[in-house]
This record gives sequence, C-alpha cells and structure tokens, in this order.
Amino acid sequence: MMEQIKRWRWAIGIGALLVLGLIYSFWPAAVPVDVESVTRGEMIVGVTDDGITRLDDLYVVSAPVTGYVTRIEIEPGDQVVANDTVIARMFGRPSTPLDSRTRLELRNSLAAAQAAERSAAAALQLSRRDLERAEELMERGFLPQSNLDAARADAEVRSAELQRSRAESGRIRAALNEPGSGRPTGNGPITVRSPTSGVLLRVVHESEGVIVEGAPLVEVGDAGRIEVVVDLLSREAVRVQPGAEVLIERWGGDRPLRARVRTVEPFGELRISALGIEEQRVNVIIDFEEPEGDVARLGHGFQIDATIVIWREDDALRVPIGAIFRSGEAWHVYAMSGSRAVEREIEIGHINDDFAEVLGGLEEGDRVIVNPSSSVADGRRVSER
Repeated sequence: MMEQIKRWRWAIGIGALLVLGLIYSFWPAAVPVDVESVTRGEMIVGVTDDGITRLDDLYVVSAPVTGYVTRIEIEPGDQVVANDTVIARMFGRPSTPLDSRTRLELRNSLAAAQAAERSAAAALQLSRRDLERAEELMERGFLPQSNLDAARADAEVRSAELQRSRAESGRIRAALNEPGSGRPTGNGPITVRSPTSGVLLRVVHESEGVIVEGAPLVEVGDAGRIEVVVDLLSREAVRVQPGAEVLIERWGGDRPLRARVRTVEPFGELRISALGIEEQRVNVIIDFEEPEGDVARLGHGFQIDATIVIWREDDALRVPIGAIFRSGEAWHVYAMSGSRAVEREIEIGHINDDFAEVLGGLEEGDRVIVNPSSSVADGRRVSER
C-alpha cells in the first residue's frame, strides 16, 4: 500500500492542488461596502419650498388724472420722503394735430356758425325793435299786456340764440387755432408726490408722454420691513402652524437666516406648475427674526429657500437615510458583525433628507452598510471600502 502511495504521490499532490484551486476560485469574495455609524444629534423635519421676499408695505403711485406726465428723474434705490419728494408732474392732455380734411371740415363748420351768428344777430335786432314798438303802444293803451309779454319773450329767445351761435363759432375757431404739437396744455401742473417715506423700488413709467388715469408710475416702500411669502401645496400647508420656526437658506449669504411663520392664509389658489400640473397652493407669510442689518441685503422680489420646521429633536438617535430599506411591511438595515453583513429589522420615526430617527433595533455606535448593492445579503462576507 505504501508502495502504491509513493508511486502515485505526485499525481495525488497535483490533484489536491487542483481541487484547492477550484474551491478557492468558486469561494464567494467579500463584497466592498460603505459603512457609517448610528449617531446621536440634532434632527429636523420640515417642509421646504421656494419663497419670494416682499416689502410689508408696498405702495404703487398711480397717475391721478389722464394727461401728459413729465419724465421721472428719480431712480430705484433713491430715498423718498412722504408728501415731499416729487415723483412727477402732470399737465393737460395735448391736442391732436389736424389733418387737411379735418381742418377743411372745421373751416366749413366755422363759416356755417358765423352765418348762423349773423342771422341770430339780425333776428335779435328785429325782435328788439318790435319790443320797443310794443312798449310805446302799451303806454298809449292800444296794446294788450299779453302781446307785450310775448314780444319780451321773443327778444330773450333771440338773444339766447345769438349767444349760442357765438359760442359755437368760438369753439370751432379755438379748434382751428390749436397748433396740435403734441405738447401739454393747461394752466399749471399737477404735482405727484410720494405717499410714504422709504425707498423707490421700481419705475414703471419713466418716459414723458400721455398716460391714462390710474396707470402706475412708480413703486415705493420701506426697505427695512421685509417679509417672505412661500406658496405651499395645500396638503403641506395644513401641517404648518403660526409661530413655527423657519430656516431661510440659499438666499446668497453664508448661513441660514432665522424666521417665524406669521400666518397661513385661509384660502388656496389654483396654479400651474412648470410641468403643467394643476396644484392648489396656499401662501404662508413669514417674518424675519434677524437684525435689520443682516436682512438689508435682501430686497423686494428676491428668491430664497424656506424650510418650515415641523419637528425638531436635539438628541435624536439617527441612522443615515441611505442605510434603510423596506422588506415587507418593516424597515431593515444591514449591520456589520465582524466581517459579515447581518440583516436587522428596525423601528423608525421621523425621516428627513439625511437621517431617519431610530426608535428600536439599533444602538448608538452600531455600524451599518450605506446604499447596499444587490450582492449584499444576510450573512454575506463584506469588506469596508
């Protein structure tokens, strides 16, 4: 027997090496994974959406009358004083230049009016002579009182007709004499002043020209009184309460600004999203809690991101959001046990963009696999990257 083993010892050795090589080649390799720890710390859950800053009191200065407005010389950013700073001056509306046809028609109308004026003057003169004769006959007793009254009434009617004819001639003559240059008319200007003290925000109508009554000229307001308007989906707005903490981010500064919810407006509006989806949006009004100097860099109509805090815990047990996954009806993680992955069922509470609150199944310091691939399974060997 020993002789046979000695005779075949090289073949047996080579066969054993081949078997060991096959076992090694098919032995599952450790899966490289990313690992993070379960920690304790601050955790915030909130509603985040875009918002727009606006002045608390915004005044739109409009044209008080229809007329010719002068060029507005003040510029955005200039300080204005209530009832003192002149925004613009307005004059009467300029006349329309006459074309050749209109001018000819007016000349013909003037000739007709002048003829009517001459006719009325002649009729009045005749009526007055008849009145004089009637008064003489009345004094002699040869004319009834009623005839005298009729003569007097006729004279008054003829006088009124003459005045009307003269007024019509004057109107047409004035229309013909108007140069029609497009320049303002009227005696004195109407001065438009700022209704409040603050800063000129925007010039709506800068150039001079004709403007209708009620047309906006400028917008002014107090730059120190700024609020934020965030339009939330109605299903999110019902979770927000007045007084809730707000963090203003992505506003251009190097740190978030603190603010508070003042009110949630009690009505929603239908708006169309960028994807063409109909949404019911509700305005949430927010007040800053920062010193005025820190907020002064923001103006009217600036875009920001606002996170309205719904829940906060300063010492929450938390696991990275990338470590949890659904299995059936429960949440699970892969925890590290030596060099192997162990699947655990856990209980979680609040979730935000970074962490999930752990209510059971993990302890502080436990190490979990983040973003596990499909190669990771319960009991599988893993290696930390």
